[in-house]
Amino acid sequence: MKKLSVVIITFNEAHRIKRCIDSVSEVADEIVVVDSFSTDDTITIAKSLGANVIQEKFRGYVEQKNFALTMAKEEWILSLDADEAIDETLKEEIKTIKKKDLKTTVFQINRFNCYCGKWINHGAWNPDLKIRIFKSNIGKWEGLNPHDRFQPNAGVHIEKLKGQILHWSYDSVEAHREKIQKFALIGAEAYFKAGKKAFAWQPIFSPLVRFFRDYFLKAGILDGKEGFIIAWLTAKEVRLKYQYLRELNTRSTIQQKSHRL
Repeated sequence: MKKLSVVIITFNEAHRIKRCIDSVSEVADEIVVVDSFSTDDTITIAKSLGANVIQEKFRGYVEQKNFALTMAKEEWILSLDADEAIDETLKEEIKTIKKKDLKTTVFQINRFNCYCGKWINHGAWNPDLKIRIFKSNIGKWEGLNPHDRFQPNAGVHIEKLKGQILHWSYDSVEAHREKIQKFALIGAEAYFKAGKKAFAWQPIFSPLVRFFRDYFLKAGILDGKEGFIIAWLTAKEVRLKYQYLRELNTRSTIQQKSHRL
């Protein structure tokens, strides 16, 4: 591997960006921050820590991360979000693999999520495996916004690294509530653009299935109050997404009929 670019996308992350950059300072040969015109001190802080800051209008999570890859100088990438940092074990793992001659391997890492000050050990949030270290020409970011994932090319070997990406998800339940409204709308619009339809039963039954899976089957119940809130709000996001999608589908149908008249 030899050299590694750390790539981070940001928007108003002044309260988080230093922690993220500091955590990778020992392993990064380059730090690239692609910022969506922050109005706080994100850019100033990132530049003061040695990052190369590029401003780019936000294209969507998938599109922005693919754009960020093109801004990195090194062929090997570690992709992080501004609310993440790497732990000491993962840092040592990265130091080790940097010494190797790697060709067709991508690296999967567990993301350990902190919710309102509590680290979550169960439910849909743990394990939370993510491919975050890869060659820039060995795959690309895919998925339907806002849920991006790195998709390696066929035949690429995936190896799991020790250590974790630490993720501070939400500082408050209210912040989580606000985000699910935003994510539900983004998700519905992405589904609509992809030609997906929402059936009448989906806003009712899909959230129930999601809650049962995350809270009971994946043992979110063992995380106490926080486990319940996470499962409940995740189910609510699913409900809102399908409600919004049905509205978009209905509006589109009405417009098509009016054009025929």
